[in-house]
Amino acid sequence: MTIGTWLFTKMRGELVGTDAEGNRYFQDKRIVPGRRRKRWVIYNGVAEASRVPADWHGWLHHTTSVVPPAGGLPRREWQKEHMPNLTGTDSAYRPPGHTLSTGEKPKPPYEAWRPG
Repeated sequence: MTIGTWLFTKMRGELVGTDAEGNRYFQDKRIVPGRRRKRWVIYNGVAEASRVPADWHGWLHHTTSVVPPAGGLPRREWQKEHMPNLTGTDSAYRPPGHTLSTGEKPKPPYEAWRPG
């Protein structure tokens, strides 16, 4: 967090809630007629936007005005748990045939053209 963000949050921020990862969500204390209140997040650790769960993403982007309850919204049986972006980590998805994937390299389903 920069000094500017810290100062802005101290002066104008009102804590609304936190998520399971410890990210804190704020909104502007001031209410300006005809304008929406500014909303922002202070990350617990690395500032990576994919670490914001869907519940809080909707609130941050003014899709809903309802603050998610502590522990998040109830999950349906078909919903998966929130997972941050894993690109660049050992857990990143690598399709079969990728140069960094483990295991046997699949044979291409075609034969390359050779002039001649």
